[in-house]
Amino acid sequence: MLHYKKFAVIGTLFALTVIGMSAIRPAEDGKPPKRNLKVLPKDISHDALDSTMDAWKSALGVKCGFCHAPSADSTSHHLDFASDAKPEKNMARHMYTMTAKINKKYFSFDKDDKSMVAAVSCKTCHRGSPHPDEVK
Repeated sequence: MLHYKKFAVIGTLFALTVIGMSAIRPAEDGKPPKRNLKVLPKDISHDALDSTMDAWKSALGVKCGFCHAPSADSTSHHLDFASDAKPEKNMARHMYTMTAKINKKYFSFDKDDKSMVAAVSCKTCHRGSPHPDEVK
């Protein structure tokens, strides 16, 4: 009889633990996060997007919140990556388009060309500063 009581207590505690964990855990709706890609390819992979954003952050010496607005949900401390609320995000799009045009016009070369001509990138002007006119 004592043996069955132990199993009953352990089973009850396990069930309560599982129920408690499922009640605390936020529901995942299975939807991918919203994207608002206007200059980058719409089919860019998550890893490629993260790599691009990391390169831009490094070139400007900033963090994600420099271009991305905080979430409208005041209880969340996350950024709303799809929002266009910050003007810095549109400026980044403009600068990306500008460097692409410069590279296409002046630095386009065949894939077989082994020349060591460096293309223009964010780091060319910014060099770790969000405002290149302040670079010393």
